[in-house]
Amino acid sequence: MARSLNKVMLIGHLGKDPEVKYTEKGDAYCKFSLATSETFKNNEGKEIDRTEWHYITVWRKLAEICGQYLKKGSKIYMEGRIRTYVDPKDNTKKYTGIEMTEMMMLDRRDQNQGGQDSMAGHVKDDSGQNDDLPF
Repeated sequence: MARSLNKVMLIGHLGKDPEVKYTEKGDAYCKFSLATSETFKNNEGKEIDRTEWHYITVWRKLAEICGQYLKKGSKIYMEGRIRTYVDPKDNTKKYTGIEMTEMMMLDRRDQNQGGQDSMAGHVKDDSGQNDDLPF
């Protein structure tokens, strides 16, 4: 049995287009923000909308797929783990975000022509490598 668990599952919309970059070793990576929203009633019965922004990092082939198929506003299901990124130059905490390891595109393939659901968009990163951070 595992001693702990670090797993995140989110459904949301991209806040910006993913931009693929490459490390010195040639590994692809991209970053983007993901918005998740909820609606609830406050004590007075008024409906309140709340949006949370999540900072996502994606590596290797999955990063290239994100850069090719996703854009601002795309709806995705994603799984990943919480990561604290540290600047190797001075060993200071840079930010805490989510490293995406699995993704499913939830938008329609061609919304202009009434396409079909994109269930073939399920992709998983099984490399387990994430040593070369782009700082």
